[in-house]
Amino acid sequence: MNQTASNVKSRNILVLGAGELGMPVLRNLARRAKDIDGATISVLLRASAVESDSPAKQRDIAEIRDLGIEIVVGDLVKSSVDELASLFSQYDTVIGCTGYAAGINTPMKLAKAALQSGIPRYFPWQFGVDFEAIGRGGPQDIFDAQLDVRELLRSQQKTEWVIISTGMFMSYLFEPEFGVVDLEKSAVNALGSFDNAVTVTTPDDIGVLTAEIVFYEPTITNEIVFLAGDTVTYGELADKLEAGLNRPFSRSEWTVPVLMEELANDPQNMMRKYRAAFGIGRGMAWDKAGTFNVREGIKVTDVSDWINANLTAK
Repeated sequence: MNQTASNVKSRNILVLGAGELGMPVLRNLARRAKDIDGATISVLLRASAVESDSPAKQRDIAEIRDLGIEIVVGDLVKSSVDELASLFSQYDTVIGCTGYAAGINTPMKLAKAALQSGIPRYFPWQFGVDFEAIGRGGPQDIFDAQLDVRELLRSQQKTEWVIISTGMFMSYLFEPEFGVVDLEKSAVNALGSFDNAVTVTTPDDIGVLTAEIVFYEPTITNEIVFLAGDTVTYGELADKLEAGLNRPFSRSEWTVPVLMEELANDPQNMMRKYRAAFGIGRGMAWDKAGTFNVREGIKVTDVSDWINANLTAK
């Protein structure tokens, strides 16, 4: 834990986005804010999301309003840095939950706007792997863009920052498109090696833990906070699937040379970039023992829990 003392408190908070991660973060911030004097939560959404006819979007908007969260209409892509800085300046804390959907350049644009705004505290969208352990020049160029954001934040002292490293969203490990788990064929395809490990956390757990980190005393400042729902090797993943689903799983290794060749043949393919990066294995996993959730004794969903909750009926 960083020992630097901070007088900054998050009381007027703006969350950017209300998607797969944004909704759990909003729910838990609103829950925690009830016990904290003067704490208010707002969320920035595009007009198209607020006015959407989609039943799922309408449910989210209704839930956000029921939680007492103020909806602010804006567009991270269309707005300039100056416009975003003007908007952010009305808050003391901004938390990025938009992911990469807005484009590879958006994290830097938002960081520049946050610093220009002079806000006391910024949580960038960095809910992922250990970009510094991975280093620059790897197969996934998004990771380099995230390192650029970290360098910018560290280059100044005016705005305090907190980065939350979560590993992969747990459900993503089981996505058919990702290719690691093939439920239909009862197969596990290890990226790089069956000894390679990956850290995974559910968005719901990230939401709970993010709210705890935001309001933690003493204030966490200028620090990378690691979370982990679970850390497993691909071999352990296969074992857990066999135990949870009570059937054998075949095992294949997708070696780094093979993954890199596939990427070379389709260099803009986002999934192949991820597979190659995870195949190299560096920075994709950390020991649960050193994580915020273990240190604070906060229960989280592990891989076996997720399999039992989501796959046992299949």
